[in-house]
Amino acid sequence: MAKSSNTFNKRELEKKKLQQRKEKEQRKEERKNANKEGKPLEEMFAYVDENGNLTTTPPDVTKKFVAKESDIELTSRNRGGAEPEVRRKGVVKFFDTSKGFGFIKDGKSGEEFFFHQNSVNFSIAQSDHVSFDVEMGHKGMNAVRITKG
Repeated sequence: MAKSSNTFNKRELEKKKLQQRKEKEQRKEERKNANKEGKPLEEMFAYVDENGNLTTTPPDVTKKFVAKESDIELTSRNRGGAEPEVRRKGVVKFFDTSKGFGFIKDGKSGEEFFFHQNSVNFSIAQSDHVSFDVEMGHKGMNAVRITKG
């Protein structure tokens, strides 16, 4: 008689795999059923207390703080006592009328700033004295809001 190709170990491994699949399916069904029950809305709320910690108890309305619009400061954090920027003064060092860009040399620092003709609302030429503000552009600081004088 021919011997079965399934040995004892192979049958045991198949039984074990089948048992693991059944257990996995069972755990999957339990998770599905647990999520269907749901919780009441009040239990799902989370509150933040005055120290910034999450809690399940609602805040005390007697400790409510009302901020005035005038008390809110809309500046960046790192300004830390820096004086407000004043308009810079300088001279147009180079201007290409065909391409519409140029460079302004700052009178105090000697730095050169790129500008585009869209930042100018008058006809500009080389050696003109101008005042301007500086903003960060794609490749560095750019002169913007340029005025004569």
